[in-house]
This record gives sequence, C-alpha cells and structure tokens, in this order.
Amino acid sequence: MKKVGLFFGTFNPIHIGHLIIANHLVEFSDLDEVWFVITPQSPFKTKQSLLEDHHRYQMVYEAVQDYDKLKPSKIEFDLPQPNYTINTLVHLDEKYGEGHQFSLIMGEDNLKGFHKWKNYETILEHHFIYVYPRISEGTVDHQFQGHPRIKKVYAPIVEISSTFIRKAHKLGKNIKPLLPFAVWKYMDEMNFYR
Repeated sequence: MKKVGLFFGTFNPIHIGHLIIANHLVEFSDLDEVWFVITPQSPFKTKQSLLEDHHRYQMVYEAVQDYDKLKPSKIEFDLPQPNYTINTLVHLDEKYGEGHQFSLIMGEDNLKGFHKWKNYETILEHHFIYVYPRISEGTVDHQFQGHPRIKKVYAPIVEISSTFIRKAHKLGKNIKPLLPFAVWKYMDEMNFYR
C-alpha cells in the first residue's frame, strides 16, 4: 500500500517553502510520496495574476525533478469546475484503487476552517490529514483537536508566499533565493509576473 500525501495549491509559482514542507513530510512521516495537486483556474473567476494551468504544472514539474518522492499532478484539470476536494479524493480512489492510500496535507490555518468544507466528515472518515504549522490567527475547532485521523507534523515554519514573490518580482526585486532554480529560469524566460 503506497501512502500518498496530497498537497493542494495554485502553486503560482511553486517556491522553496512548498518544497521544504513536502520534502519534510516524505522524509519524516510515514508518507511514501507527496503529490502536488495543481488547482486549475476556475472558469467562473479569472484572476489576472493566475498563470494558465499548463504553465503552473510545468513549474511544479521543473521544481520536483530532483526529488523521487515528490510528483506533480494535474488530476484536477480534468474534473468538472467548480471542484471540491471530496470529488478529487473520490476520483483518485476510483482511479488508483486498492494500491494507494490518499491523505490530505494542509497548513494549520486551513484546519481552522476545515469544518466549512463540503463533506468534511466524509473526508475524515476515509482519509488522514497531515497538518503542518503556520503562523495564523484563530483556533482549531475542538472536534479536530486530538482527532485520530489528524496527524500534526512538526515541519519547519516557512512564511514565504507566492503573492509576495509575484509582487516583488513585478517591482524588479531579486527573488531568486525563494524559488527552485529551474522555476526561476522558466519564470524568467517566459517573462511571468512582470
């Protein structure tokens, strides 16, 4: 049984913070692999700053080239929009069946709003959630505290955001240290976020 952690995000762009967390999870938890599930652009809301799906997929692909246990996934690109995490999980379970056990990876900030997710009880019934620390306001709902399916992972706290990277890049700041080199190169060649 392969244990796969699903790290959802727009990855616009993927940065070293994402890699540090994902790599920490495959090295220091019982997960065998982490899949970066790239959230597609919703046809219902077009954000100017959100790159096209294939470009964000390509950057994730470039970022994980040297890591055997980290994989890019475009599984959500083919699902009807708007999509909910529960649908993706059902789809993955149907597609990969018995050989894979899928878990969610989320920051502590997301866990604080997890009770508002569609079918969150069903998600918790069938899947584990690996929670990494984030600096954020508010508290985690008492029903999730000490829950047997929620695993806290003491990964490094990395406060780097894709929003900050895009804004700084647009201002002509050097943001190279915040990105895997291949991602920086692709971004620069394609003249993104200028």
